[in-house]
Amino acid sequence: MKNILRPAGVLFLALTLLTGVAYPLAVTGAAQLLFPAQAGGSLILRDGKPVGSSLIGQNFSDPGHFWSRPSATGPMPYNASASSGSNQGPLNPALVDAVKARVEALRAADPGNAAPVPVDLVTASASGLDPHISPAAARYQSARVARVRHLPLEKVQQLVAQETEAPWLGLLGEARVHVLKLNLALDALTPVHAPG
Repeated sequence: MKNILRPAGVLFLALTLLTGVAYPLAVTGAAQLLFPAQAGGSLILRDGKPVGSSLIGQNFSDPGHFWSRPSATGPMPYNASASSGSNQGPLNPALVDAVKARVEALRAADPGNAAPVPVDLVTASASGLDPHISPAAARYQSARVARVRHLPLEKVQQLVAQETEAPWLGLLGEARVHVLKLNLALDALTPVHAPG
């Protein structure tokens, strides 16, 4: 019995130290060395303090800021511990009612805007955490933001163009605008209520 237990115990201890201590420390150290921003949570800083992550969206409702796409996470929007979509199909009455309510809220916030509402402003992403909106969604909101902040529309549209990220390598993905970064750039122009 001793001949079996001793090697098993030594192997158990060695594997615990190797896979439970040495490997995680090596991977964490390599990540901190090679990818420090990503390993630290991909944080966005303002004045040296974190205001969000470049990977997780935030909820904005102030008319002087650009609004993110809706989040389907619960119990609060953009809850990273509950990442999921709504799992509601296009014929689901609850989804239809939610989209109608979102369109009405957008129309109420900017009654003079008769342009079609971009779909990403009224539907959640699959994860419910998407920090980006389409350039069309940002342009749709530009007049409202310019009016509330008393800025020329051209200046706001220029900021949207400046903050638009191109597809990766010009091929993968779509053009997109990171809402928190856009709002931070906007606040740098004319401070209102700081996001985050």
